[in-house]
This record gives sequence, C-alpha cells and structure tokens, in this order.
Amino acid sequence: MAASSLLLLLLPWLVTALHSPPGCKIRITSKGLDLVKQEGLRFVEQELENITVTDLHGKEGQFHYNISQVKVLDLQLPFSDLHFQPQQHLVFNINNASISLRFRRQLLYWFFYDIGSINASADGVHIYTMLQLSKDEAGRLKISNMTCNASIARMHAGFSGTLRKVYEFLSTFIITGMRYLLSQQICPALNHASLVLLNSVLDTVPVRNYVDEHIGIDYSLLRDPVVSTDTLDLDFKGMFFYRGKESQELENHAVEPVIKETERMVYVAFSEYFFDSAMHSYFQAGVLAIELEGEKVPKDLEVLLRATFFGTIFMLSPAVVDAPLRLVLQVSAPPRCVIKPSGTSVSAFLNISLVPLGQPVVQLSSMAMETKLSAKVFLQGKALRVLLDLRRFRIYSKQSALESLALFSLQAPLKTLLQLTIMPIINERTKKGVQIPLPEGMDFTKEVVTNHAGFLTVGADLHFSKGLREVIEKYRPAPTAPAHPTPPPEEPSVDPHQL
Repeated sequence: MAASSLLLLLLPWLVTALHSPPGCKIRITSKGLDLVKQEGLRFVEQELENITVTDLHGKEGQFHYNISQVKVLDLQLPFSDLHFQPQQHLVFNINNASISLRFRRQLLYWFFYDIGSINASADGVHIYTMLQLSKDEAGRLKISNMTCNASIARMHAGFSGTLRKVYEFLSTFIITGMRYLLSQQICPALNHASLVLLNSVLDTVPVRNYVDEHIGIDYSLLRDPVVSTDTLDLDFKGMFFYRGKESQELENHAVEPVIKETERMVYVAFSEYFFDSAMHSYFQAGVLAIELEGEKVPKDLEVLLRATFFGTIFMLSPAVVDAPLRLVLQVSAPPRCVIKPSGTSVSAFLNISLVPLGQPVVQLSSMAMETKLSAKVFLQGKALRVLLDLRRFRIYSKQSALESLALFSLQAPLKTLLQLTIMPIINERTKKGVQIPLPEGMDFTKEVVTNHAGFLTVGADLHFSKGLREVIEKYRPAPTAPAHPTPPPEEPSVDPHQL
C-alpha cells in the first residue's frame, strides 16, 4: 500500500521528466509538403535516370541473345503523391509512370547474327515508398527505414531491320527479362537515395553549434517526430549554452509552445525558455556589462554627474577631484523574458567612480537600474533576429530614499546614454541572429510573427534557394582512388559463337 502511494506521488514528476517541454517547435503542414514533393520529384527523376541494369543473356532453342549497356533516356511521372502517414512516416507514391530505355543487342538465330541497339519503353510503372522518420542518438532527424514496392505493367521494344518480324516473335524472352531486371533496380536506387543521400541533406540541419565566441545553441530533438494526417511536428530542445560550461543545462519551466494553425507551409514556435537561456548564457559569459571612462563619457553627462555628486567630490583629496569619471553598467542577474505586449524587464547596477592616475579607484555611487525593453522578433532567410528597444527606465539609490531623490535629475540623461550608446551595441549582437533548424537550401518567406501567452509563433512559407542535388553534391565525400587501377570495360563481343 505504501509503495502504491509513493508511486502515485512520483507519477507527475515522472511524466514531466519523460516529456521535457521544447524551447523550439516546428510544424510542417501539408502545404509545405506539397513544395517538398515538387523538389523531391525532380530528385527521384534524377536518381531513376541513373539506375544501372545488369546485362541480360540467355537462349531459347536456337535463339541466343545478349542485352547490355542499358540506359534510361526519359521518364514521365504524371501521377505522384507525397503525404503524411501517422505516426512517423511519409508516403511517396508514383502511378502510371513510363520509362524510355535504349540498350545494345546481340542476337543469333540459327545462322542469322545481328548487332545494334533497341529502343524500349516500360509503361504502367508503379512505385510505392514509405519513409520512417525518427530521432537518432545525436538528436538529429533521420530517415531510419524505408519500405519500397515497384512493379511494371507493360514493356515494349521497337525492332527494325530485315529480321524485324523474327525479333517481334521472339522478343517475349527479352522483354520479360528486361521488365524483371528493371523493376528489381528501382527500389535499391531509391533506398540509397533515401537512407544515404537524403540523410546527408538532413545532416545539414544544425543540432549543436556555436552562435558566436561566447555562446552556442542546442537544437537536438527531444523525441521522435509526431506525424498526423496533415502535419509533422518536431520538438527541439532550443537551449543556448555558455561555451565555457557546455555541459551545463538550464531547467525549462516555461510554458510549452502550442501550434494549432495549419494555413501556412511551416510554423516555428519559441517559448520564453529559448530567449531566457540565451540571456542566461550571455550573463555567464560576462558580456552583459559595459564600461565607459574618460572621454567615452558624454561631456554633458559628466558635468551633470559632477554636479550631482559635488558634495562627495568636494570632500576628496584635490588630486582626485579632477580625475576622469568611470561608469560601469552591469546586469545584476540574468534578464528574464516575458512574452507579452508589455515587453522584457531587465535589472542592472550602475557604479559611478573617479579614476585618479596611479591611485585607487574612488566610488562615488552605486545605484540600481530597472529597464523594460520591447523586442521585435523577425526571420530573415533562416536566421531568427531580435531588435530591442528601450521602453521604460528608472534609477534609484541602494543606500537611501533621500539619495534616490537626488538622482532623479540623472534619469533622463542616463536613459539617453542607454538609447544612444548601449542599445546599438546590444542590437549589433542580436541582429546577427541564430539559425533555425532547417536543412541547407531551404529558407523562409512571407513571415508573420504572433505573440501568445508565454511563447510566440512565426508562420511562413518555404522556398528552395538550392536544389536537393546541389546540396547533396556539395557534401558528397570525394571518391578515393583504388590501389590498383581498374581496366576499362571491354567492348561487347561481335563473335556469335561467344553468345
């Protein structure tokens, strides 16, 4: 009884541990799959055009034949379909296709010997493939398995010459053999295209890479993709990390993004955790701080600061009074992102000091600053970019309320300093953006950003800036030269006795 009660208490924790909420979620809809089908169909045509068929030879009574150098001349794929198949599959179906061929013939019938080429066509070609999608050990999306069936309903061969009637009578043996050999080569070609070539394209999706010299991003999949009849959903960790502590993880307590829309080709959702982990990583890297000293402090602000702290400066040694001013602005804790119209709140400290040459720094004041920023999030190509704007700003003394009143006159000039000096530096970093986990050659267009409670979504269309073949060839490993050169293939024999 006690064990059962303990299990019930631990059950919610176990469910949460097994289903870690994603920081980034991507949904591909049927409209997006239609675009992928167009590019995929071109890729399949190229693969089938390059299939190799083994030589066919044999005899039937006094009829001897040898078929070699089979080459695909043309493909017609008028009816094709690519659709989602729950729970983890994509189905690619081709119906009533035709394949035009040319091959070399060597024929011997009694004392008649002939050599030449034959044009043939395979009609009623049906190809059914099912691709299983899953997460590999590295957290990358992969095609883990493929099921394929291919059949050819009819095949015709065109003969010419004086023995045309004889060929047409005896061609049944050749056509039957060629139809069998051709149908047996389709699935192996598509199997290699899927498990090797298409997976090499998926390898271009960033999983764990560096954003800049300070931080990186982890886009590993948390679980296998979820496929419905209309959508493919991918849950990514979506966590930034400090490069000095790459194994450290920030717990995700944010709201899980929910995508309900299906009108656009693709939707990308980001939770508050995605942005919080970025600011936490930059905080760990120590880059959320800036120091202005001497001539870098605006002259008007320097005069105002010296007037504000005149009493404190007056009591110092004469050697210190005219020393340069130093302003050190440092975030006191990792900024937190709240995705809603009110914006993002950031707390920081501002230390004001005098820096006499060759003497210890003299601190005049240490004040607290609270700022509220608004963030404009947008996509450009495949990069997510953020533009920050300062909305609200206030300062107060950490010492006393009386000193806070004295600091009131500094609020406007310090806000101007932030807007003109600090914010451009921050935006220079954020506008570089971070790549969204899409394969190379695929970009977003016509993006629309929508805010929700605790997360935001970006609906967009897709565009192929590079074809699948171009990406595959870019990353195809260079062939290695054999230890012993292979001699060129011999020409087919013209001696009828070797048939």
